Amino acid sequence: MMRQYELVERVQKYKPDANEALLNKAYVYAMQKHGQQKRASGDPYISHPLEVAAILTDMHLDESTIAVALLHDTIEDTTATRAEIDELFGEDIGRLVEGLTKIKKLDLVTKKAKQAENLRKLLLAISDDVRVLLVKLADRLHNMRTLDHMSPEKRARISEETMDIYAPLAGRMGMQDMREELEDLSFRHINPEAYETVTGRLEELSKRNEGLVKKIETELGDLLVANGLNSAIVKGRQKKPYSVFRKMQSKSLSFEQLSDVYGFRIIVDDIPACYRALGIVHTRWRVVPGRFKDYISTPKQNDYRSLHTTIVGPSSQRIELQIRTKRMHEIAEFGIAAHTLYKDAASTSDNDILSRESNAYSWLRHTIEALAEGDSPEEFLEHTKLELFQDQVFCFTPKGKLIALPRGATPIDFAYAVHTNIGDTTVGAKINGRIMPLVTRLANGDEVEIIRSGVQVPPAAWEEIVVTGKARAAIRRATRLAIRKQYAGLGHRILERTFERAGKIFSREAMKPALHRLGQKDVEDAIAAVGRGEMSSLDVLRAVYPDHLEERVTAKPSGDDGWFNVRSASGMIFKIPGKAKSGVDGAAADLKADIGMDTMPIRGISSNVDVQFAPTGAVPGDRIVGIMNTTEKGNGITIYPIQSPTLQHFDDQPDRWIDVRWDLDEANKSRFMARIMVNALNEPGTLAKLAQTVAGVDVNIRVFNTVRVATDFTEMTLDVEVWDLRQLNQLLAQMKDLECVATVRRLYE
Repeated sequence: MMRQYELVERVQKYKPDANEALLNKAYVYAMQKHGQQKRASGDPYISHPLEVAAILTDMHLDESTIAVALLHDTIEDTTATRAEIDELFGEDIGRLVEGLTKIKKLDLVTKKAKQAENLRKLLLAISDDVRVLLVKLADRLHNMRTLDHMSPEKRARISEETMDIYAPLAGRMGMQDMREELEDLSFRHINPEAYETVTGRLEELSKRNEGLVKKIETELGDLLVANGLNSAIVKGRQKKPYSVFRKMQSKSLSFEQLSDVYGFRIIVDDIPACYRALGIVHTRWRVVPGRFKDYISTPKQNDYRSLHTTIVGPSSQRIELQIRTKRMHEIAEFGIAAHTLYKDAASTSDNDILSRESNAYSWLRHTIEALAEGDSPEEFLEHTKLELFQDQVFCFTPKGKLIALPRGATPIDFAYAVHTNIGDTTVGAKINGRIMPLVTRLANGDEVEIIRSGVQVPPAAWEEIVVTGKARAAIRRATRLAIRKQYAGLGHRILERTFERAGKIFSREAMKPALHRLGQKDVEDAIAAVGRGEMSSLDVLRAVYPDHLEERVTAKPSGDDGWFNVRSASGMIFKIPGKAKSGVDGAAADLKADIGMDTMPIRGISSNVDVQFAPTGAVPGDRIVGIMNTTEKGNGITIYPIQSPTLQHFDDQPDRWIDVRWDLDEANKSRFMARIMVNALNEPGTLAKLAQTVAGVDVNIRVFNTVRVATDFTEMTLDVEVWDLRQLNQLLAQMKDLECVATVRRLYE
């Protein structure tokens, strides 16, 4: 275990004027508070904050951050309080320690929700002070280094979370060395067999090529010195196990097929020297085509800058080269942590990144903006993870503005990256001056011009096309608003009818005080929820008027004909047969079934809504839409198959369209009507063969009509009752096979 004086010495090596008294006081306080606490390994608990602090000294962070590392578990695991830490160490340190504590203090049911809320809280805490992230990553790194003492289940869970969230987050913040170590430690516990295999192969390769890395370093160094770059430093290394495994998986390669297991860095004094070194190397050795990238002129979003190239170098070995300055190397190793040490440095041509906001901070700020968009924790987690893992492409607006996007991004992603309103109104795009489909994957250097329309609403299907979290969130938000508007009109009519039956007057103002009881954020959401069938209109009535009696159904025999007169509490009277059950309870149950109060085979529609099917029918398996009926035709919805030509009549009335789908659990309990047209030979026995075929596939004929009789052929329509689309298609296929049938098709009109 590191000792107190060793930690102080590490800080003083890079910051001689560090506040030694603060570090000593933080150590003593943490030691006293943690007392006799032990870690799972049996070590004193104080060893953990000490090691976390030591990791941060490798990043050359200031003494305040080191003190926070020493104190980061005190509020959570000891009797320490925020007020006490504020008094002893100041509000700045107290705020950081409390921020780290709040990340862990969650009580959520599902693992995904907990992980999502942890990420949400972490990003919000980082937005106040990025040092929270640095301490949290160091804390996670030390926990991963000591994970062997945990149970197998806990090791797997922590490793998956690290691989999913913390490793890519470290990479997105430019901290590549930490990312690689977190990935390798996670890889060892998530897939131990693959880890052992790859590690063993790398050890064999290292023994077989013993001295090769040193030989290449020497040859590259001598070449650079001979061409005037006397201060150039060449460093070589073998790639990490997880990096090798990931490449094998993504490229579908065996270990023997990997040709670039070694990577080398050339570190020079300034930017001109980077390009000079590149020319020297390319002149001496053959370049592998398509493997050159210039991240100096176009840095990555995490501020990473280097020249990348791959050559067939000494010993005919394929070698990956990264050429950068010393300052670029510091940013590549420590990412945002490098900015804390150099924040007061003067701006130079190589250090101009310090005179503006870090790109990593910029990404973080845009990500945090998504927190205010009202997405669920799970959606936020999905969107953020999408962007954490993606590599990037760089595209330009027609005016030359650079837009960085994840690899695989489309013009839709590009439009939303420029501005949400531009994305919402996108109808087309020009890529490099040519009109291209919106599903086109963008490439580095593309110039993208967005074509817009003021009446455009982003289709819900776009969500499956885009890859950025911002675009997905905006599309979902626009879809929700469109659907809410669509259902709000229907919900309003349902509520008006329900309130009228109860002798009440419905108004939006009356609903406002009841929103908290309904679990809705605003009145429009509540009304739309009624229209979608997610909330009963009677629930709204009871929430607005708590003293109102619940809807009751009563019934009594109407005479000796076996029928019942049924009256609801709102005064509605129905006459129904008591065939299914006897007595009042039976009649009430039949009433509920008859008026749609029990089950509904269509999802997305309230049970309070009258539903009818198109004259030609719709069957489970059809893609269906609902059309709200006008007031003149009565309240309710008509269900049409998406192929129905009738839908063309509603193209200019988008507010009447309802997105519905089959509830297969309920639909499978009933048969549904479909209409088919058969053109058959006009000869004896034809009708019998058709009837036999229909019966053979367990289909019922409800209506049969002869449309036209000619000399040779008869045209007939059949309204048949089927369980689903599969059964209907089976019937059509068998009818087509009959010799007496010329054509058979389904009618939608």
